[in-house]
Amino acid sequence: MADIAFLLLIFFLVTTTIESESGLMRKLPPDEDSSGEIKRRNVLNILINNDDQLMVNLKPMEIDALPAYAATFIQNKEEKSTFPEMELKDLELLGETMVSKQVISLQCATHTSYGSYVGVQDALASAYRSARNDFSEQHFNRSFDDLLEAKAIERVKVVQSAIPMRISEAEPFK
Repeated sequence: MADIAFLLLIFFLVTTTIESESGLMRKLPPDEDSSGEIKRRNVLNILINNDDQLMVNLKPMEIDALPAYAATFIQNKEEKSTFPEMELKDLELLGETMVSKQVISLQCATHTSYGSYVGVQDALASAYRSARNDFSEQHFNRSFDDLLEAKAIERVKVVQSAIPMRISEAEPFK
């Protein structure tokens, strides 16, 4: 009887597939040597409190307005003094191009709902997609999404290096 139970246990363990949990799909940036502090104007601070209310640079904002505001911040086309600095960067297919030094800092409270957190992450991903589409259309006359579909890897890498996704996630606050 013990042998049969042992064989059934082995059979169960071999044939059962165990579902693994999946989280947010994020590609971490390569480890870079940072040579100092990031200037305050280059950082977009986003806070989510325990009541799932959003604060962007200490001003209340609805989550629906976040993608457009973040995309404007990322690109800084008007070169506002309150938005990130621009630096001249040598890009492979484009030569010297002005690139934003932006960083988005996301911090949530300990009791922020998972839905709000994911909603903000989706809004930020949408902002980066929009900014990359604008940059790609301006320089390659095709949207970034079209470049991805066409598997134009060199151009995709240029757009990604011109508008890198820099999202810093701080420890939750109480």
